Amino acid sequence: MIPMDATSCFTLRESRDLACAVYRHADLPVAELEERDFEGGEFKLRPLETVRDRTALVLQCLAGTAEVPLSERLVRLLFLLYGLRDAGALRRIALLPYLTFARKDRRTQTRDPVNSRYIAQLLEAAGVDRVITLDVHNPAALDNAFRVPVDHLSALPLMVDHFATRLHDAQLTIASPDIGGVKRAQIFRELLEARLGREVELAFFEKRRTKGVVSGDALVGTVKGRTVLVVDDLCATGNTLKRAAEVCTRVGARAIYAAVTHAPYPPGIVSVVADPAITGVITTDSAGYHFGPLPPDGAGKLTVLSIAPLFGEALRRMLSGKPLAPLLQHWPVVEPGG
Repeated sequence: MIPMDATSCFTLRESRDLACAVYRHADLPVAELEERDFEGGEFKLRPLETVRDRTALVLQCLAGTAEVPLSERLVRLLFLLYGLRDAGALRRIALLPYLTFARKDRRTQTRDPVNSRYIAQLLEAAGVDRVITLDVHNPAALDNAFRVPVDHLSALPLMVDHFATRLHDAQLTIASPDIGGVKRAQIFRELLEARLGREVELAFFEKRRTKGVVSGDALVGTVKGRTVLVVDDLCATGNTLKRAAEVCTRVGARAIYAAVTHAPYPPGIVSVVADPAITGVITTDSAGYHFGPLPPDGAGKLTVLSIAPLFGEALRRMLSGKPLAPLLQHWPVVEPGG
């Protein structure tokens, strides 16, 4: 248990909107931080309150924008963690809704890098004691990369709640856009079956990637005449989701929805929204920014779920010594006797 009155909650300005919402849901005040910019891209980050012998939380969105590229966001996070350690913070916990570089978690070619391990080593070198993140690409690989505790939250219960209240009478199939995501789709299916009280079909698509070129369009499972929910961890270019929708349309699906936790590159998710084969798109605000104006043919098709209540509840539980596991099962969380 970590006393809430011995906790300092920081954020960097590029992540302030999301961080303030998270801390508000956790009933925690935002600590003041001096952020000064200098010529040539240098900067200074200084806590404006004591952190000695306190637990310091830092929320940073590691999805780059034109204004604050990914590399700058990462360096600013590392410098703040270093600074908090030097200022005497007893513990340093990084809240990373979208953990960058996590997709490259194994070697597939000679001399391939393992970026997920490198990002873990950078964070640990900066003094992080714990990481809380959301729907990483491969949780097992990330656990192996880190030597400090990592809590994996999931937006799947949020998405299940969204669909269960809107498509409760539809004949549903949960689909993974590739074999690697079948486990994620299976978890989604089990959560949805428990919520609806009936069986839901499962399907998956073939996908091969060679030198950046994606191919393969085989489909395993029943989608004809059904409403298909294509579930994935993130949407980068949107090509994988659009390929899946094309195959579903060709074999006679009634409706196709895309459900992805992360949209770190807005043009990618916008292209999915604009695809006429896709009925609706569900994502979260884990990237920490707004997606801007949508094309006319995509109006009303995009729903962005807030992760602030999820992360806020996770913080409340962590600081009070309660388990985080119930957050992976259903949303909203109902305490026993509540």
